[in-house]
Amino acid sequence: MLIMYAIIDVETTGTGASYGKITEIAIVIHNGQTVTETYNTLINPECNIPWNITRLTGITNDMVASAPKFYEIAKKIVELTAGKIFVAHNAQFDYSFVKEEFKRLGYDFKRKTICTVKLGRKLLPGHRSYSLGNICADLGIQITDRHRAIGDALATSKLFDILLAQNNLLESSLFVHQTYPLSSEKMSAIPGKTGVYYFYDAQGSIIYVGKSKDIHQRVLTHFGNLQTKKAIEMRDKVAEISWEETGSELVALLLESAEIKKHKPLFNRSQRRSAFNFGLFTFEDSDGYLHLKINPIEGEEIPLTTFHFQQEGIDYLHNLAEKYALCKKLCHLDNCSGECFEAQIHHCQGACTGLESAANYNLRVNKSVYALQYRSPNFFVIDQGRTNDENAIIKIASGRFVGFGYASTDCASENIEFLHDCIQKYNDNRDIRVIIKGYLNRSKNHKIIEI
Repeated sequence: MLIMYAIIDVETTGTGASYGKITEIAIVIHNGQTVTETYNTLINPECNIPWNITRLTGITNDMVASAPKFYEIAKKIVELTAGKIFVAHNAQFDYSFVKEEFKRLGYDFKRKTICTVKLGRKLLPGHRSYSLGNICADLGIQITDRHRAIGDALATSKLFDILLAQNNLLESSLFVHQTYPLSSEKMSAIPGKTGVYYFYDAQGSIIYVGKSKDIHQRVLTHFGNLQTKKAIEMRDKVAEISWEETGSELVALLLESAEIKKHKPLFNRSQRRSAFNFGLFTFEDSDGYLHLKINPIEGEEIPLTTFHFQQEGIDYLHNLAEKYALCKKLCHLDNCSGECFEAQIHHCQGACTGLESAANYNLRVNKSVYALQYRSPNFFVIDQGRTNDENAIIKIASGRFVGFGYASTDCASENIEFLHDCIQKYNDNRDIRVIIKGYLNRSKNHKIIEI
C-alpha cells in the first residue's frame, strides 16, 4: 500500500499554540518517492503579529490583512492531509498549532505524525545540531525563504528524502503499521483533547494515570515507546483505557495528581505518595519575632506548606533560611542556648540575640512566607472548559485549594454565588499548590475572580 505524507510547516504569532495563531502554512504532499503537490498561503491571524516575530519571519500585519482567515482554508487543509501522515521538523510545534486552530472551530483534527528532528537523531547520528538550518547545512540542502512556510517545508521534504533513503523499512520503524494493545475502534475513539487518561490491566485495575493536552497523541506515544523496559512492560499489561476530558490543562494537572494519589497505579511510582505528615508552621514569640518550624500536622492549624517526611521539611527550611537570610535558631534548625552558630560566623544578623529588631527581621520572614502563598487568599480561577460555552472553575479559599468544577460561560461571568455550588471538593497538598502556582505564573488564558 502506498503511504502518503503531508509535509507541513507553519509560521505563527508566538511559541504557544494555546495563545498563538498561524500566519502562514505550507503543505508539501509526498508519496514516499517524490513531491506530488504543494500548497502555501498566508493566513490572517485576526490579531497583532509581534515585532520580534516579524523580524524573524518577515511576515507583517499588512501582509496578512487581506489573507484568508483560518476557517476559510480549513476545508482545504483537511482535504490535503486526509489519509496522510503529518510530517514536520519539530512536529509537536506545527501539529499543536494546526490542532488548536481546528479546535477553535469545533473540529477534532487528528493525524499520525512523524517528526524529522527525532527521526534525524535516530537515522543520522553525530550532528552537532538538528535544527532545520543546521542539519540542512550539514547535508548540503539549500533553504530558500528561511523562516517562511514554503521554504522550510520544501527543505524538510528534501531532508525527508534523505531519511527515507536511510531506511527502506521506515514505515515499520515509525510504527506506521504499529499493532496496539487495544482495538482499532477503541484507538480511533480516543479524543485529541485535553484531559486525563487511565490504563487498566486485564483484572480491571488502574495501572497508569496520565494527562495530556492531546490524549490521543499521548496514548500513541506510550504504545509506540519500546525504548525502555518499563514502557514495554506497561504496554504489554494494558487491556483497556478510559479518559476524562477536562478542557482546562490546569484541571487535567489537578485531576491527574489526585487520581494518582487515590489509586496508586503500578506505573506511577514516583507520584504515588499521598500522606503529607509534616508541615511548615509560623508563630510569633513574646518578643515579637516570627518563628518558622517543621512540625507534625495535627489539629486544626493550617500549615504554610506540607511534606511527606520530616527531613524533607527540614531540608526545605534550611534552603528557605539561606535564601532569605533567616536566623536558623528562630527556624528551630539550631538548638543552641545563646546566639546561633550562623551569628558567630556573621551569617545571621542577630535576631536570636535581639541585635536585629523584630520589625526588620519579620520583613524577611514575611517575604519568605509570601513566596509560599497565592497572591490572594480567596479567588476563583476561570479557565477553558470542555466546550466553547463552558468554563472550568477552580476554587481557592483561605489560601487552600478547595476543588474544581464546571459552569456555563454565562454563569461564570454573571453569577459568582453559583460558582461555589459547582465545585467538587478535592484534597489540598503541596503538590497541588505547586501545580496551581506554576500554572498561574505561565498561563495567559485564565481569569481570576477574587471572592
